[in-house]
This record gives sequence, C-alpha cells and structure tokens, in this order.
Amino acid sequence: MDPSLQLLSRRAIVLAVAVVLTTPAFAQDPPPATLEKVEIKEYALPDDARPKLNFLMKEVDGAQITVTKKTSITKLDRIPTVVDNNLRALFAQTPGILISEQQTPGQYNLSYRGIGNPQEAEFVTVLQDGVPIEADWIGYPTVYTFPLPQSIEQVQLIRGGSSLLYGPQPPPVINLISRKPVADRPLAGYTENIFGKDGLFGTYNRVSGTSGAWDYLVDAHYRRTDGQRDNADSRLRGADFHLGFRPDEDAYYALDLRNYQIEAGDPGKLSFKVYDDDKDATPTPFNRIWTDRYILSLSHERSFDEQTRLFAKTWVSYADQAARSDAAFLPATATNPGMGTAAPTTTQLQDDQFRVRGLDARIVHRWGRGNALTVGTTLYHSDAPFRQWTSSDLLVDRDQRYQSVCTATNRSDCQRLRHERSTSYAAVFAENVFRFGNGWHVVPSVRIDHETVDINETVKPFTLVRPIVDQRVNHTVPLFGIGAGNDFGHLNESYFNVSQGWRPVRYFDVGSPFGNTDPTLNDPDPTHVLSYEAGVHGTPLPGLFYDASLFWVNVKDRIESQPAGVGNNTINVNTGDTRHRGFEGQIDYDFLAAADPQTTRHLSVFANLSLLDAEFTSSRDATRVGNKPAFSPKYLGRAGVVYREDGRMKIALSATSVDSQFFADSNLPVGNPSTANYVPAEVPGYTVFDLSGDFYLTPKLRLLGGVSNLGDRKYYSRVFQNTIEPALGRSYHVGAAYEF
Repeated sequence: MDPSLQLLSRRAIVLAVAVVLTTPAFAQDPPPATLEKVEIKEYALPDDARPKLNFLMKEVDGAQITVTKKTSITKLDRIPTVVDNNLRALFAQTPGILISEQQTPGQYNLSYRGIGNPQEAEFVTVLQDGVPIEADWIGYPTVYTFPLPQSIEQVQLIRGGSSLLYGPQPPPVINLISRKPVADRPLAGYTENIFGKDGLFGTYNRVSGTSGAWDYLVDAHYRRTDGQRDNADSRLRGADFHLGFRPDEDAYYALDLRNYQIEAGDPGKLSFKVYDDDKDATPTPFNRIWTDRYILSLSHERSFDEQTRLFAKTWVSYADQAARSDAAFLPATATNPGMGTAAPTTTQLQDDQFRVRGLDARIVHRWGRGNALTVGTTLYHSDAPFRQWTSSDLLVDRDQRYQSVCTATNRSDCQRLRHERSTSYAAVFAENVFRFGNGWHVVPSVRIDHETVDINETVKPFTLVRPIVDQRVNHTVPLFGIGAGNDFGHLNESYFNVSQGWRPVRYFDVGSPFGNTDPTLNDPDPTHVLSYEAGVHGTPLPGLFYDASLFWVNVKDRIESQPAGVGNNTINVNTGDTRHRGFEGQIDYDFLAAADPQTTRHLSVFANLSLLDAEFTSSRDATRVGNKPAFSPKYLGRAGVVYREDGRMKIALSATSVDSQFFADSNLPVGNPSTANYVPAEVPGYTVFDLSGDFYLTPKLRLLGGVSNLGDRKYYSRVFQNTIEPALGRSYHVGAAYEF
C-alpha cells in the first residue's frame, strides 16, 4: 500500500477510537434520546410556479376532482380591466362560449356547442363560488344578474364531467371565483371610475384586509348608461360583504352577502326590415325590467387530518324579477310611411319571485400516492310564485297590484294569471382519482339526482281553454362517468372522459301559463346528455400552453311543444335527439417568457377555436332529421395579443369571429323578403374587434381605456321567432383606478 494511504488510514482509526472513548454512552447507558417528530408532507409548488395553472384548474381543486375533465380558466389580473359587464371581453380567452348579445344588462345569454337556445343561459350552469346564480336552478334556470368583473378573480369553465361535479344542466359549468381579501395587511383599498359613450358612468370601490384570525372584504358599485337606443337606459347597483374567521390552521368560517339591483329599459326587438332600415328604432318605448337579488351564504372548511378536508356551504337567496311589456309599435316616418302601427292601449305587468335555500357539503380524502376520494351531497329548494296583471296605464309602476281577475268583459286593471311553483332537488355523489405508474390516472364518478317540480295554478288567462294546472312531477336520474389520462413527455397530459348529464324538467315543461298545453298529459322525461371528450394539453416549452380536443355529445329527449287533442291544446313532449361533434383548441404563446421565464414583461398571442358539426338524428317531425339545431355555428373563434408589464401597463387587442347559424330548428326563414315579418333563416356571421388597456402613472394610479366593436360592425346574434335584437355598435370608455 502507498505510505501516504497507510498514514491516512492509521489517523482515521485513531480518531474513531478517540470519539468512541470520549462519548458518555461509552461510559454509561442513559435512556435513549427522544428526537423531535418530523412529518414529511407532500411538497406542492406554488401556483405561480406551475405555468399550466394559469390556464387550467388544479387536478384536485378543493373537493372537486378535475383531472381527466377538460377545464379552462381566465385570471382577470392577467388581462386589462373589464368594464361595463362586457361579456365578450370577459370570455375572450375562454374557448367555445357563444354569447347572444343584447344591449341592456337585464339578461345574460350564453350557450355551448349548439345545445339549446342561448336565451338567458338556460342550458349552461353559471355559479359564483359554487353557488348557482340562476333565478331558480331547477325550475327556471335563467340568468338575470351577473357579478361585476371587478369583483371576480377567476373564470372557470368545466366541460365533460361537469354534471357529475355540480348536477343539473348539460355541460359546461361556468364558475366565477370571487376576489379574496388582501392577506398581508389590515387595510387595502381600490377605487375605479369610468366614463364613456352614451352617458356611461361606472364606479367600483373596495376595501379589504386581514387582521389576526379575521379577514374581510366590502365593495360597492354603480353603473348607468343611456344606451344606444331610446329606452335602452339602465341602472345597476350592487354591493358585496365578506367576513372570514380562522380560529386555527385547520378551520375557516366565512359569511358572504351579495346584492344586485338592476333597472333597465327594453327598447324591443325589430323585424328584419326595420333593422335593415334603422337598427336604432324603438318599438317598445314603455317596456321596463327590474331585477333585485340578495344572497347570503355561510361556508366552512375544516381539516380533520393531513389527508381529509371538509368543504361545506349553505345559502339562502331572494330574487324579484319584474317586467312591464306591451305590444310593439312604430310611428310612420316620412321615408317609410308603411312602418306605422297603432300604439297599444294596455300593458302587462309581470312579477317572478324566487325564494331559495341550499346546501352543498363535500369531503376530500387524499390517500396513497396521489389518490383522492371525494363524496358529497347537495340539497336545494325554491318557492317561485309567478303573477301577471293587465293595466291600462302604459307606465304602471312595478309594485302596482290588481285584485280583480281578467275576464272577457274585464280586460284591463286586473289579474291575468297566478302560479304557485316550487322545486326540490337532492343529490349524492362520489369520485375517486386512482394514480398508477408511468403517469396513468383513472377517475370513476357516480351521482344520483332527484328533482320534484310542483305547480298550482289559481288564475289563468281567460283566453285559454285548457284545465287549471295542478301538477307535480318527480324524476330520479343516476349519472355515471369515467375519465382516464396520462402524463407524458415534458409537462404534457392526455385526457379522456365519458360522462352523463341531464337537463331538469322546468316549470314551463310541466305547465305553461301562456299556452293551451294540456296539464293532465304533461310529464316529459328530462333531457339526457352523453358526452365524450379526448385531448391533450400542456406547457412543454417555456411560454407555451396548448389544449386540443375532439368531442362528441349526444342529446336525447329534447322537450318541445306539440299539438294535442282538439282546439289549440298542446303538450310538451320529448320530440327528438341531436348529435354534436367537433374540435376545440386553445393556444397561448408568451414570446418574452419563452426567452426569460422570470421576466416581468409578457407579450402573449392567444387563439381558441371551436369547430362544430351538429344535427338532428331523430325527431317526431321527420323534416327536421338532418337539420342543424338552432344556434350551432360551424366555427367560433377568438384571437388576440396581450402585452403585460408588471406595474407598468396591460393592453389587449382581441377579435371574436362567429360563423352564420340557424335561429330555428326548422332551418327555415319566417315569411319571405316581401312580408313585414320576414326574418332570414340564418343569423349572418360576424367578426368584432375590441381594444382595452390599463396604463400605470404611478405604482398605485392607473388610467383605463378601451373601445368595443372597434370597426362599428352592424350585426345581431339574438333572434326570436319573428324579431331580432341588434348588438351594440362602437362604444368606448376612459377612466382611472387607484389602489392602496
């Protein structure tokens, strides 16, 4: 052996013997030392370190398992400030959502993949923090109020499998996540004020903070505009209050109170000829809409241990949706003397009320290596009285009431109809994500839903010959789903999902207050949906996100009215099935983040595209087989560019392009070009550009500005049987925001 190695070995042996001989353990045998317990927890990267979480929901998001489901999110802090409840700007980076635009904010019209009419978003579940914002989630799923974008932190869109997460309605679910209180100081504030075209003024003001175990957030907002047509003015008022308490690291309690009040004119729909001649005409100068909505929710989160957590929420809400409407009329003009129609002599006053209470409780248990089980229940009940009066006062106040019942000899200043309505809903559900080797994961899901719809009619329009409605229907619907996926390559994931969904039977399906639907025969089956989706997404390169999928959705037992018996009697029955298939893709590439992932400057180009092939596969009306369902454009695309520099500016230019689409399942026009009621069979396609920006003068003060419908495109996307509603022309806003 080398002499130097021998010397090193001898010294090491001597040092080891010296250590042993000088330790107390060698001389005596004391009790073994107790070391401090060290728990090894799963390490999770913060959200901002996972690029895909700027575009997708977490795989297990609270008590929701979203892995293998197609999801998209928009973080509002990454785009310029959205003002004036501009849904086109809010959903600019959300693939596939079709917006049927109207000029006043009394209703919000959304649809997806050609399933159902966009009118009041009746075929899309819209939630705020998991609580439905529909008037009546089961019996009257219409959206009359929408949170101000300034109060929203994130927009989530969940497709296939959403019915297994949240229940009724075909996919998708839109869940709006509210802003949270500032966590690092006891007081922070934000104020925003904007002005714009047509008398637009808006203000939004917020204070929030965290002190010890308590956190809070209070905001108030107001918006008014005169509108682009006569009687298109609107006033929106609202406020939110949040109070949270965290007694320890394992529990959290929160109380949230939200209030929205809307008053808006309804200038009316136009015939195609009138629209073509003057899109700003106002055939209903006296019509009005009023909506008040209040919702109080209590939520609780609790960790029982490192693996098990409870998420529970209960809520009560009250909404009153009132409307004054009379027959359309237009005075004759010098250029169009044939336009003149007689002014109405009576108007109808309508009042819908919705008293709701609900509960949603879910437990998530993480087990094994990345597995998770969720189980839960949802309970819901609504009382929804519906009343209508006829008045000789065309400007009758929303609170006016008449006690006498309308008859053939008493046609005004009387009660026209009255329905007592209620719905009850209950569900139990469970999902589990199983993770295997080589990145594979499987998610089986089950849900059992039950609905009860009850209608008791005490006053009906005297012109109807049908019996009084006194109906109760019950339906129990089991839902199943299976998802699978694989993490492959570098930050890529494949996903495949097959899941069932359904649309509940509504009040109007059981007994329409307006038509001669025979209530003794009315009990259609709920509409059932089977959805297939397969795709890939990921962030394989710095600055790049992509998501591409193929989908196939079968809709069975659509509900429509058909003639029944003698006279004008009709019955709501299951009339046919439709098939919806296509492609949906999204891409976002940040050129500056690609060069430097730690940069504070971002130049992103984004695009999303939905290609749709939809048709009737069966129908009681044989002429409809092969037709395209209404509101099923072959393509819906959005694209744009966003420049962001932290603390300096945010500016975005975006385009929305929608292909032509039929407005009726018949795929036929109303009338012909020579008749006054003519409406073309197809809604023409259109492309609209929007520009907006935030510009920081100081770290706390910034200027806001934007132009919607940059090219002043004349178009429409909202159509009824023989009338259309024009979309907004060019509009602009300027303003300022200050935060501290």
